[in-house]
Amino acid sequence: MTGQDRPFWRAKRLDEMTPAEWESLCDGCGRCCLHKLEEEETGDIYWTDVACRLLDSGSCRCSSYEDRHDFVPDCVVLDPREVVEQTYTWLPPTCAYRLLANGDDLYWWHPLVSGDPETVHAAGISVRDRVVSEEDYGVEDLEDRVVDWPGEIPVVPPPPPVGKRRR
Repeated sequence: MTGQDRPFWRAKRLDEMTPAEWESLCDGCGRCCLHKLEEEETGDIYWTDVACRLLDSGSCRCSSYEDRHDFVPDCVVLDPREVVEQTYTWLPPTCAYRLLANGDDLYWWHPLVSGDPETVHAAGISVRDRVVSEEDYGVEDLEDRVVDWPGEIPVVPPPPPVGKRRR
């Protein structure tokens, strides 16, 4: 906690965060690791269900994060300034970086809020069990793999408080 017991993501701007704080903003959904198509005339983004070959679809984390540029040279390193300027139009609407840049708060399923890295999966936000690897599918004919769900904000109610039951 920082700033009068406020969590760091509420107390600091994106460009004020430490590298560890910045990295912890990733909720592990894996949506940013999906191949996307951009309409040249409109700039519209279309997500596919084809994931980068480095994405571990079980954990929804990069299998070679520190060395990813050795294998995927065009993998984007997010820059706080560009996030704030909304340069990354392909970030999903549930992305913590995008939310905080827009002045919004993190969703209940975010591990920093819930305290549990599995809530992003339990809430159905992650790509777990929803994607194919580019190693299995390839990157040709991505138009055939366009899906809507990565660009949507699912309506997922938070779980009941501990010790209380829903009726």
